[in-house]
Amino acid sequence: MALTLTFLGKGGTGRTTVAIAAAKQLASQGQRVLLASQDPSPVLDWMVGIPIGANPQPLAPNLDAVKFESAVLLERIWDEVKQMEAEYVRTPFFKSVFGQELGVLPGMDSALALHTIRGYGASGTYDVIIYDGAGDLATLRMLGTPEILSWYIRRFRQVVVESDVGKALSPFVQPVTSAVLTVNWSGDNWAEPTQQINEFLDEGKRVFADPNRAAAYLVTTGDPAAIAQARYLWGSAQQVGLTVAGVLVNQAALTEAAMVDLAAHPAAAVEPEFAPLTASAIPFRVEDNWHPLMAAMPDFSQAAQAPQPIAIDLTQKQVRLFLPSFDKTQVKLTQYGPEVTIEAGDQRRNIVVPPELRGKAVTGAKFEDNYLTISF
Repeated sequence: MALTLTFLGKGGTGRTTVAIAAAKQLASQGQRVLLASQDPSPVLDWMVGIPIGANPQPLAPNLDAVKFESAVLLERIWDEVKQMEAEYVRTPFFKSVFGQELGVLPGMDSALALHTIRGYGASGTYDVIIYDGAGDLATLRMLGTPEILSWYIRRFRQVVVESDVGKALSPFVQPVTSAVLTVNWSGDNWAEPTQQINEFLDEGKRVFADPNRAAAYLVTTGDPAAIAQARYLWGSAQQVGLTVAGVLVNQAALTEAAMVDLAAHPAAAVEPEFAPLTASAIPFRVEDNWHPLMAAMPDFSQAAQAPQPIAIDLTQKQVRLFLPSFDKTQVKLTQYGPEVTIEAGDQRRNIVVPPELRGKAVTGAKFEDNYLTISF
């Protein structure tokens, strides 16, 4: 499984420039890299010097690039849907609908991109995938889809099973579905259709919770608005379980006062805003000379050294969440049944506690030094 890296920050801070430099650096080290962009504009083409299409094409030794064109991705995934339908349904009804007819609905872009990233990551073709997306809250929600969607399936499936309607329909589900589907139903009549999806989502959660398989880096300048946006995205990334491993400071837009500070420390102007993360200064790019930028890239293999979004201490019966950039007035905790819901900013996270703590009520919560500590 490939390592997936993405870059978060305000528009105009140089995320695409950083993504290209990171891809070039890793490729020069012998890593097989795919640079993937979701921007349909010709910006990436202009920056790398050649047109980029919907299929991976070589840019340099060990380095390919691709653009995620949603209409093309939808056409491809529709073929997969029809194959799955043919496997499970005796009389397929999607076979008369063709992918070339389908339009892209709002929100499909993110789902298609996530599915495609997963496919490239699992293919064995690449060691690293650099995803150059919007770099905002939409990107985080896309990467958090496995965790968010698994909650919906968990909760709504249980609601149906325990409802009067579900209980009334249960005796009829098995004979009817057995006549339509090629699967053999037994036990929980509602479990079989969701098993494959649950396995897929569980794998997605494991990938994005492991900093050795997925990580993000913040990109900012000395502009206060850019710093504020980067800090907000830092905290929000924790809510989808994504590790933020460092900060890249684009010198192109630093103020004159900040440039003076650079003499002592390349990222001294903004580093205090992101402690304990390490900040790296990204120099100016002169024409097509990428080497100074490549040399300034951090060691991406050290992502696991950054603070992790969640830690569970069974001995102390505590769950600790890292929520930088938020204060205690912005953090809300609620408990419904076996799960704990954390709300911070515009993100919610539902935490499934381990079996040892399941069924226990929350006895206390403390927010201190960017950590929310929940005791059971």
